[in-house]
Amino acid sequence: MLFKLSIRNMKKSFKDYAIYFLTLVLGVAIFYMFNSIDSQQAMLEVSQSTREIIKLMINMLGYISVFVAVVLGLLIVYANNFLINRRKKEFGIYMTLGMGKRQISKIILMETILVGIISLIVGLIIGVFASQFMSILVAKMFEADMSKFQFVFSKDACIKTCIYFAVMYVAVMFFNTFTVSRYKLINLLNASKKNENVKIKNPIICILVFLGAVVILGYAYWKVTGDVSSLTTADKILAPILMGIVGTVAVFWSLSGFIIQIVQKMKNIYFKNTNMFVLRQINNKINTMVISMSVICLMLFMTISILSSSLALRNTMQRELIEMTPVDLNLYKTANLPEKYLQYGTYGKEITSTPEAMSDSKIPIVETLKNNGLDMNVLKDIVEITVYSTDDLTWKDFFGDKYIDIKTKYPNLLYSTAEQIVKISDYNKIAKLYGINQYELNNDEYIVLCDFDSQKELRDEALKDGNNVLNIVGKQYKSKYNECKTGYIQMSTNHTNTGIILVPDDCNLTESMKEQYLLAANYNSDTKEGKEEIEKIFVDNNSELIQNLEKNGLNIDGRSKISIMESSIGLATIVTFIAIYLGIIFLIASSAILALKQLTDSSDNKQRYTILRKIGCDEKMINKALFRQIGIFFGVPLVLAIIHSVFGIQFAITIMSGLASKKDLLPSAIATVIIIGIIYGAYFLATYLGSRNIIKEE
Repeated sequence: MLFKLSIRNMKKSFKDYAIYFLTLVLGVAIFYMFNSIDSQQAMLEVSQSTREIIKLMINMLGYISVFVAVVLGLLIVYANNFLINRRKKEFGIYMTLGMGKRQISKIILMETILVGIISLIVGLIIGVFASQFMSILVAKMFEADMSKFQFVFSKDACIKTCIYFAVMYVAVMFFNTFTVSRYKLINLLNASKKNENVKIKNPIICILVFLGAVVILGYAYWKVTGDVSSLTTADKILAPILMGIVGTVAVFWSLSGFIIQIVQKMKNIYFKNTNMFVLRQINNKINTMVISMSVICLMLFMTISILSSSLALRNTMQRELIEMTPVDLNLYKTANLPEKYLQYGTYGKEITSTPEAMSDSKIPIVETLKNNGLDMNVLKDIVEITVYSTDDLTWKDFFGDKYIDIKTKYPNLLYSTAEQIVKISDYNKIAKLYGINQYELNNDEYIVLCDFDSQKELRDEALKDGNNVLNIVGKQYKSKYNECKTGYIQMSTNHTNTGIILVPDDCNLTESMKEQYLLAANYNSDTKEGKEEIEKIFVDNNSELIQNLEKNGLNIDGRSKISIMESSIGLATIVTFIAIYLGIIFLIASSAILALKQLTDSSDNKQRYTILRKIGCDEKMINKALFRQIGIFFGVPLVLAIIHSVFGIQFAITIMSGLASKKDLLPSAIATVIIIGIIYGAYFLATYLGSRNIIKEE
């Protein structure tokens, strides 16, 4: 009998369960998708290093899944609480007919199990099919071969999902039993007659608090954008974050009293159609949900910021990877190795300089490679240059008269760092190979190359007057340009060149000033497989070259295009996946809380809509009022979250200077809007349809 009653209740309350069901299904599907990557990677043709990166990502997602499970568990409890409260009168009738609390608990238990099983099955089905698209996404991000693509079902992800959600449902069952045991018959029967205690706030205080909140938020926005240079430590960054939280709470605390005072002054708007009713409804909701609305707003802010920043990071890294890896190989070694010098040899092994190493440090890299058994025919387009430096030309010397002002603003920079100096002909050789700009110099000129944004701004400040003269080996040189030019000599993941001084070829750079030999070359092969074979010569511990170098205590370090791209793509992908995972979970939680609150209020305020009908409002007008009410309710926290995000994303991009570019924000923002539009919009639509069904005249 109880089972049949549970089935009947589920059918009768199916529309009430829509939001709850949607939340469970989305949670199960997303949980399965992100935990099934370990099975998907098996079909991908990737290198061993990329496979290790994927394993790292899987491990990180495993830890994050615990946090996600906690968030979803709390959300399910919150959603279930809505359903229990919605049915208080029904439970009161059961008790009046002689049913005990234990039997009511059994009914709720059966319904919870049934809804849980159905949502788990549906969520897993959606997750299994959606994970196939995840496979394609993983393959694209890691640039893997999908020739072995096949339909994959992850048994481990399925078991993990079932276990996690079973634990959540058990927690819900205990919560339901505890909740029902505390109910009193009189309270259940009169539940629909109880209203929330809404305190009327002083409008003047609301206005003052609102203005204060605007000032606090404005100052926080300025700190993270206009005064970001002062945010050098965690405690200094914490201050604007706390101001943002306090400002957000203050906005929602004062918003209801503030807005209603303004709109009431606009008689034509306030008394038009059902505007007065909508405004009062919104006023009551915000008034009783200050903390909830603040938390939802901050969660939406985190969703927007995390998704936009991470996608911008990935877009920037992908674009700059192609630009910053124009050749297959860079090798470099220290020139004029000091007599006592602890260094890191190939693959980071500590070695102390030996007589052989000191002697080798005075010859170019090409000679070292030949002396250690490398067949130079494996390389082509070989260019080798020398990089110089001297303690007589440091960052402090470069900034000249601007040094004091710049150090005041940026005290943590290493101003004693020696500038890197390269002769113009050497640079033009390597620039020609890289396919980047070449330059010309007169005998008394120099050029600064810098493409690291924050450092470029400082150097441009020193160069803008056109009178920045440098003393290099006893001769005065003036800057050819009033700003830094773009360029680099070493491959990298992105634009990280903090400064190179180009000087004329007749600059008297001495042998003792040699800092580094740098070699750039391509592999002598046109196929991917051929390049990978040559790559092993320079990265495999068992290769003859590596063993000879280590045996002789020599140190040649370097980076290859293949290794740079694999490591960078892996980092960007890990960040992107984690951001999408957390962003979507935060978005679901925010949307579900708003939806459930609105459905609860629609149920509680059903009589008010009946009154609207009695005073002459037709169904079209009532539905329009409901639509606007829900739209404002969903829109207010989203709008404030977007405003927060405008400044938060700028701060994130500044912090990630050199990793993410503002020019990549637009496509990232569009992708974020699409994700939010789909999930947030689905909850909005489900909430509207559910609320319309609740207030519908019976």
